[in-house]
Amino acid sequence: MEEIIKRIETSIDEVRPYLQADGGDISLVEVTEDYVVKVKLLGACGSCPFSIQTLKLGVEDKLKRDVPEVKEVVAV
Repeated sequence: MEEIIKRIETSIDEVRPYLQADGGDISLVEVTEDYVVKVKLLGACGSCPFSIQTLKLGVEDKLKRDVPEVKEVVAV
């Protein structure tokens, strides 16, 4: 699990500059036993009406490509 968390963090770090360019950010909160990744959207991303699309179409797609074990990404 520790190795998978490192791969998830690396993938999030690759997405982070795009979120920061729009005044937002993302932080990893938890990876559950069944590989659901819980993240917190920060800054402008936390209040943006498109944040769910960003999360699902951007972050989740990338994480699933980089770390196939990931089942879902959810905002907490």
